Amino acid sequence: MDADAILDRRRLKRRLIFWRVAAALAVMALIAVGIGNYHVRGKSHVARLSITGVITEDIERAEAIDHLVAQDKVRAVIVRINSPGGTTAGSEQVYHALRRVAAKKPIVAVIGTIGTSGGYIVAIAADHIVAMETSLTGSIGVLFQTAEFTGLLEKLGIKPFSLKSSPLKGQPSPVEPVTEEVRNALRMLLEDSYDWFAGLVQERRKFDAEELKQVADGRVYSGRQAIKVRLIDALGGERVARRWLEDRHGVSMDLPTIEVRWGERSSLLARTLDTVGGKLFKNERLTLDGLLSVWQP
Repeated sequence: MDADAILDRRRLKRRLIFWRVAAALAVMALIAVGIGNYHVRGKSHVARLSITGVITEDIERAEAIDHLVAQDKVRAVIVRINSPGGTTAGSEQVYHALRRVAAKKPIVAVIGTIGTSGGYIVAIAADHIVAMETSLTGSIGVLFQTAEFTGLLEKLGIKPFSLKSSPLKGQPSPVEPVTEEVRNALRMLLEDSYDWFAGLVQERRKFDAEELKQVADGRVYSGRQAIKVRLIDALGGERVARRWLEDRHGVSMDLPTIEVRWGERSSLLARTLDTVGGKLFKNERLTLDGLLSVWQP
C-alpha cells in the first residue's frame, strides 16, 4: 500500500472518530437536558399557561389544563394572556378548565400587550388579574359579521338560486338580502351570548348592575383605565403576580416557573409547518366560525 493511501485511511479514521465522539456527546447532552427537566418538574413549581393569538377550541390544551389539578407539585398557576380573543366557545372552554383548576390551586392572570374580549374571558377565570399600564383589555361583547353581495351580483348579471326548508335556513347569506326577520333572529342570538358574557363578568368581578353597564359596552381599556373600573386588580407583570401568590397563598417567589405544554401528539414537523405556514399564508380571522368574542380595530 502506498503512502498516500495510508494517509487517506488515517484521515478517514480520524474523521470517523471525531463524528462518533460528537454524536456521543450530543446524545449525552440530550439525556442530561431530559434528566434536568424531569428533575425540575419533579419539584414544587409554579405552572405558566400561555394563551396567545386567536383563541379557538383545543382539546389538547383543555386536557393539559385539567392535568394541572392532579399534579401535587404544581403549587399555583400563572396564565399569561396576549390575545385579542377568538371564538366565544373557545374562550369558554379555557375559562371552565381554569375554574376547575382554581378549585384546587391559586390562579393569577397576567395580561401582556392585549387581553380583550375572549382573552378577557380567560383572564376572569383567575383569582387575581394583573396587567401592564399600557395593556389593552375589556371589549366585553359578542360579534357577528357577514357581507351582502346582492347589489354586485345584480350588476354582473348573476342570479343566485337556493332552495331551503324554511326562510331562516342558511341565513344570513351573502347572496340574499338580509330581511328584518333575519336581523331579529341574529339579534336574539347575540343578546343571549352577550348576556352570558356580561353575567360572567358581573359574577367574577363582583359588579352591581350600574358598574356592569359602565364597563360592558364593548369599549377597550388600557391597564391604567381598567384598574380604575375594577376590570383588573393590579398593574405590573409576572413579578407582581408572583408577589401576590407569595403574600396571599404562601407560594414562594423562589419556586421555579415551568411552562405548560400541549400538542405533543402531532409531529414536530407538522407543528412547525402549522406555526410558520399558518402565520405566513392564512388570516386566522377569516377562518373563525361561530360567534366571535374578539377585538378587531
